[in-house]
Amino acid sequence: MSTTRAVITGVGGHVPDYVLTNKELESIIDTTDEWITTRTGIKERRILKGKDQGTSVMAVKAIEELLQKTNTDPAEIDLIICSTTTPDMIFPATANIIGDKIGAKNAFGFDLQAACSGFLYGLVTGAQFITASTYKKVIVVGADKMSSIIDYRDRATCIIFGDGAAAVMLEPTQEPVGLMDSYLKSDGSGVQHLHLKAGGSRRPTTIESVMAREHYVYQEGAAVFKYAVKHMADVSAEIMKRNNLTADDIAWLVPHQANKRIINATSERMGIGQEKVMYTIHKYGNTTSGTIPLCLWDYESKLKKGDNIIMAAFGGGFTWGATYLVWGYDS
Repeated sequence: MSTTRAVITGVGGHVPDYVLTNKELESIIDTTDEWITTRTGIKERRILKGKDQGTSVMAVKAIEELLQKTNTDPAEIDLIICSTTTPDMIFPATANIIGDKIGAKNAFGFDLQAACSGFLYGLVTGAQFITASTYKKVIVVGADKMSSIIDYRDRATCIIFGDGAAAVMLEPTQEPVGLMDSYLKSDGSGVQHLHLKAGGSRRPTTIESVMAREHYVYQEGAAVFKYAVKHMADVSAEIMKRNNLTADDIAWLVPHQANKRIINATSERMGIGQEKVMYTIHKYGNTTSGTIPLCLWDYESKLKKGDNIIMAAFGGGFTWGATYLVWGYDS
């Protein structure tokens, strides 16, 4: 009896036109291009500009490219999962806004919030609908407009984040390709190190909260770095062990693009050379839920059917995880 798996059948992506370089940041805050590059690996990041331009704007463009590349009618889409930390509004779900804009009249949708691990959480969730034979075409989009919640007076955070979106199509297959295994974790005690203080039900927006600049990302960099290095490496090594994979078996490591030193530590723990690691951090920065699918979008032309791929992420909350998939098509 054949096993039904969820396989990625296409990738689409979008980043805004505006490029915020390290040089420009030098004119805004006390920093240098050398300092940023040495500590993070980031040279520039994209910023979404303009009135009423929310996360859905980038997600829609990424999905429109995906639909075109896969020759898919929007009416065929069954489900849209939008992994995001920066929804257009508290409600309705950004996924619903996206569905309306792309003409997916037969789809339902919802948002999923797991910070920088959001895309992996969304991918695993979407795969369940495929393997259960509930739906046949599921879109998972990772998208964030991080510039909307970043304090550009805070050099510890404003140098890191950028805006972007990328989406994948999940469909059923009986071939030995697709999502093979996943290992997802969370630990809510990490909230103290990385969070947004105000704007939720615990601390609703007030004049005082705005004046205190509590609607921007708060991050204790050293603590987050320590946790991320350990946990991203641990889950990546564990998923290789569970599936009897060696470094030679892996075609690509697709790590969350938060910091080049974290990426390097993960690849070293897995024994994977730099030639097998996807990097986009230098040109996009940390786009939170968008980093992993943007890597797939950027490297799609290099991917071959049958490639073993490990994707790994770590995010605020804390959330982290790794997935093992076998690529399903030749680009």
